[in-house]
Amino acid sequence: MADSAAVADRQTLVTLDLEGVLVPEIWVAVADRTGIDALRRTTRDEPDYDVLMRYRLDVLDEHGLTMSLVQDVIAGLEPLPVAKAFLDELRARTQVIILSDTFEQFAAPLMRQLGMPTVFCHRLVVEDDRIVDYRLRQPDQKQCSVKAFQSLEYKVIAAGDSYNDTTMLGAADVGFLFRAPENVIAEFPQFRAMTGYDELFDALTAEL
Repeated sequence: MADSAAVADRQTLVTLDLEGVLVPEIWVAVADRTGIDALRRTTRDEPDYDVLMRYRLDVLDEHGLTMSLVQDVIAGLEPLPVAKAFLDELRARTQVIILSDTFEQFAAPLMRQLGMPTVFCHRLVVEDDRIVDYRLRQPDQKQCSVKAFQSLEYKVIAAGDSYNDTTMLGAADVGFLFRAPENVIAEFPQFRAMTGYDELFDALTAEL
């Protein structure tokens, strides 16, 4: 944690997770469309992201699911209720960057609906309309991004909902859990947990 006086002199930046915070869980939406319950497993359940993605790739291969199908599911998704208004109001107050473990091919249509905020995420490897692999921007890119912003003299306030957000929250000057499942809240009691956008907005802006 940085010296409080030094932090007060820095410009502030907010980093947010995407799925579960601003938009629905994409893989859960695919599970709803296909009836494949195995795809309901998310970063709320599995702490190891590589284990989770290898599992998902195996499920996609087993059932012959295509990139086109996933993109069709995403085309029917909208931001969570009130999420766009929350993000617009927050961006009017400070810089916001979305740090997500989703993929560029998934995020693009959702970013358009959210007013094209900046998003850092990963990239899928697609061959003949099949998702065959994925490429991380870098391991633990959320935590690494926060530390990079701090090295540029930003104070970072972060919010997320899942296991893969906790290193981001821990690296940030202030971190909040938002709409996190009970298992994550129980394991990370050091982060204040909340469920409403008004409460999150007030908590974030109080740190500006």
